Amino acid sequence: MPVPAGHAPTARTLLRDNVYAAIRDAIVRGQLMPGEQLRDGELGEWLGVSRTPVREALLRLAEAGLVRARPGKVTLVAPEDPIALAHARTIAAELHALAARLAAQALAVKAQAMAVLPAAGEAGRARPSSEVGLEGLREANARLRASSGEPEAAIRADAEFHDVVVELSGNPLIGTQLELLVPMLMRAEYLHFDAATVEASAAQHEAIIEALEACDADRAAELTRRNWLSLS
Repeated sequence: MPVPAGHAPTARTLLRDNVYAAIRDAIVRGQLMPGEQLRDGELGEWLGVSRTPVREALLRLAEAGLVRARPGKVTLVAPEDPIALAHARTIAAELHALAARLAAQALAVKAQAMAVLPAAGEAGRARPSSEVGLEGLREANARLRASSGEPEAAIRADAEFHDVVVELSGNPLIGTQLELLVPMLMRAEYLHFDAATVEASAAQHEAIIEALEACDADRAAELTRRNWLSLS
């Protein structure tokens, strides 16, 4: 049969994702604390939507470990589970290490390609994506250092740094897998934020940038793994 015309499915998807993101962020930032009861009607009124996208969002949040939903019973913001958190951090560390390894390898390929380009016309040539990517890492790390230990700015800058590495890896499936783990890890960062670790993390990021710039895949992967595991 022919594909139906219209954009209703897209609008539906955007609504569902926006509701999910709003509730997720409220839990991650501690606006909805562990153990707090979640009522479909109250959340729907807050977001100006029906109960259906709220229920869909709560099911997704349950998969991410942020909500405990029992059909027909009370739904709560999930308490922190140290064991689940440790497992999530270990997996995230390995996925980010893989992203860093692939990013370094991709940068090496691009560097080789740039080396064989003819010198003529270089002044008018667009900047290579590798250079833009490394600059994005430096800018995110500068924002981390400039956050002055303010949780929202620091955590956002840290996430942006690692998002750039994942993008440079060229493997979109890494980001897809991380989407299930990141909310739980970010909530732990908000709930136990330590301003003293910001500078240490920024220094680790600098070393990661140096390894990527040198196209050292093994070192970039190991430094990234250590960076994530140091959050425990």
